[in-house]
Amino acid sequence: MDSLTQIVLGAAVGEVVLGRKVGNKAMLYGAIAGTIPDLDTFASHFVSTVDALAIHRGFTHSIFFAVLFAPIMGWLISRFEKAANFKDWSWLFFWGFLTHPLLDAHTTWGTQLFWPLDLRLAYKNIFVIDPLYTLPFLVCVLAAMRLPKKSARRKNLNKWGLILSTTYLGITLLLKFYTYQHFKRALNDQGISYTAIETKPTAFNSLLWTANVETDSHYLIGHYSIFDTQPIHFSKYPKNHLLLDTLGQEPQVEKLLKITEGWYNLEQKEDYIILNDLRFGLLSLSPQAKDFVFSYTIKKNKDGSVSIEEREKHMRDGKKLIQELITRIQGN
Repeated sequence: MDSLTQIVLGAAVGEVVLGRKVGNKAMLYGAIAGTIPDLDTFASHFVSTVDALAIHRGFTHSIFFAVLFAPIMGWLISRFEKAANFKDWSWLFFWGFLTHPLLDAHTTWGTQLFWPLDLRLAYKNIFVIDPLYTLPFLVCVLAAMRLPKKSARRKNLNKWGLILSTTYLGITLLLKFYTYQHFKRALNDQGISYTAIETKPTAFNSLLWTANVETDSHYLIGHYSIFDTQPIHFSKYPKNHLLLDTLGQEPQVEKLLKITEGWYNLEQKEDYIILNDLRFGLLSLSPQAKDFVFSYTIKKNKDGSVSIEEREKHMRDGKKLIQELITRIQGN
């Protein structure tokens, strides 16, 4: 999830653990704990594009990290914050570190909660930025922050923030199941044979959903709003996996293919290949859309090395997508 959401969740968790003892400092350090796992994004400044993708939401988003670093942070904070002891501060950081990846596991990217095991949890029931999850939660936490640390109302407001946000996560899981049934029914009604299907919400909401459907030679992408009255339209994208040829044996290319979990297609350009990661959708809801949110250029250099770079996205694409979302959510 986005940084603001993780800060709010961390603050709420900190309040549960130590709020009555240290007041707003519990929220402050909870917010810090909720932010620390995402420091793995700084890896992009020191390693290749593909290695940075592999590192993100790995070690720092694991139970192992929480167990290892919570006592270290607890000891450090207890050296100058005497209102609580080492055990209390360690417990706060443990839950701050752990709830961060537990929430991230609900997004499309998922998280390696059980690192070093090669297992990524991704329930794909909430977008990384969802105002309906974050804003009510934020209001409750801010309101609680203004009250005395031993106030029963403060405790209840913080509790309601956690209840509302968790309930919303539950609702998105129900919506995922509901929309998944509609996608399956549409595929059957249209006589489309497929080998795999995955669904996820579109940006900033849980009312409009996307399905990626795999067939033998193509991927199909369709959208369904809970307000739709017309049949679902599926756009076709050829796999073109054979374009990689021997490039597919390059270590960095193999790693990138593994990261996409097989949901990718290829486009041949003049002297390079574009790999589109289908899991995160397109930058437009148009049936003719071609630009994906995450795309990478794969190029064989003159010296025989292979370079992989993420393709640049433009602000205008985001603005256009938001306008299309507002219209499409209302139904087809």
